[in-house]
Amino acid sequence: MLFSSWQDIWRVLSIGAMSYIFLVIFLRIAGKRTLTKMNAFDLVVTVAIGSTLATIFLNKQVSLAEGLTAYVLLISLQYIVAWLSLHSPKFNKFIKANPELLYYRGHFVESALKENRVLRSEVLQAVRSGGHSSMDEIEAVVFETDGSMSVIQRSSSNSTMSTLSDIGQKKS
Repeated sequence: MLFSSWQDIWRVLSIGAMSYIFLVIFLRIAGKRTLTKMNAFDLVVTVAIGSTLATIFLNKQVSLAEGLTAYVLLISLQYIVAWLSLHSPKFNKFIKANPELLYYRGHFVESALKENRVLRSEVLQAVRSGGHSSMDEIEAVVFETDGSMSVIQRSSSNSTMSTLSDIGQKKS
């Protein structure tokens, strides 16, 4: 079917515009955290918000009020999870993955590569993307909690505060 009625078109335009405006307002109130790629729960909320937006746009059976209620529920649950993560170390440990070393001081950490299903070639790609031409320039490659890889360049500094301080076991 190419066209059903002008009424349906106007519904999508009006309800869609209003739901989009309210979504932007709710996300601004909720803060930056709501759409970051911090952990799996944040990703689920982001996908669910997108799905809710599409449902409000296209499903005649879902009212704008119901859709806005779904937005508030999703954003509130995400806020509660973030608050609990911040205030409860046990909850935070349960919710978030830990960063892991994939490469450290000239050696790939095979157990971490296998556990995280990451190929050596993906680590090398991350290093190249960082503008490095040699692994000799690299101190470490860290698989972050959001699934990205951080490439740490070797430093001649004897700094006491290392960016690797929150990562469990380091291989030397």
